[in-house]
Amino acid sequence: MSTLEKPRSEEGRVIRRPGPRETRPESAHRRRRTLEVSLAVAVPVVLVLLWQLAATQQWIDDRVYPAPSSIASDGWQRALDGELWPDVWATLKRVLAGYVIGTVAGYLLGLLMGALPLVRAALEPMMDALYVVPKLALLPIFLNMFGLGEGPQIALVAATVFFFVWISTMAAVLAVPEGHRDAGQVFGASHRQMFRHVLLPASLPAVLVGARIAAGVAVLVIVASESIAASDGLGHLIFDSRALFQNDVMFVGIVCVAILGVVFSELVRIAGRFLTPWAPRDRGRGQS
Repeated sequence: MSTLEKPRSEEGRVIRRPGPRETRPESAHRRRRTLEVSLAVAVPVVLVLLWQLAATQQWIDDRVYPAPSSIASDGWQRALDGELWPDVWATLKRVLAGYVIGTVAGYLLGLLMGALPLVRAALEPMMDALYVVPKLALLPIFLNMFGLGEGPQIALVAATVFFFVWISTMAAVLAVPEGHRDAGQVFGASHRQMFRHVLLPASLPAVLVGARIAAGVAVLVIVASESIAASDGLGHLIFDSRALFQNDVMFVGIVCVAILGVVFSELVRIAGRFLTPWAPRDRGRGQS
């Protein structure tokens, strides 16, 4: 950061001298990044240590809130015994299948509605009405349509992801500056070329942000759905363990859901950076 010195003459001039960020930007960036990473690690570690201390000192009832060490021990043992992986895989395959279906459908419809005003005028009121319906309320309809099994779970995730991707895609296409479109028309771009060289690269970064948000929401929705209409999966594990007062197992399931959500969202973010190298990064030097 630059510094300001007090006036040294009668004219009242202020001398601005460059600070470390200007004279040594690489070093300043490294220090800033180190501070950010340290804070990101330190805050959860301190909270976990406080939780551990509260449980061991009996400040809280460890039967209801087991110590993190007990949760880690139980989770590790269940993983070694192979009891945890079937539930993790059941949740993961539902999320992946629903996410792919919802993303493709939402992206295609968002492109159509963003690029074609008549399609947008015809469908937007109905889509807005469906969007505000809580997606979990659609589960009974999907149960009637697909019966018990994987179908309702996948359909619920797909419906949730669909609306996030549809909205972000349509908004991104509509937000493409008119100057970009005018430039394409001046150069005689066809509809296909306009889409490929103007609308797609200009809107894709915002679309991928919506897809990343949808990835996290998809995990939340499947956990709620599995707690209602599934015989396996992490959602079923969490709520079934709570009913049996196995709180260690319940927290193991919650930790697995958190890890799954973070990993899935980060994979989508990395894929987005790979697909849109021209877009500003949402982390890193540009944000420090």
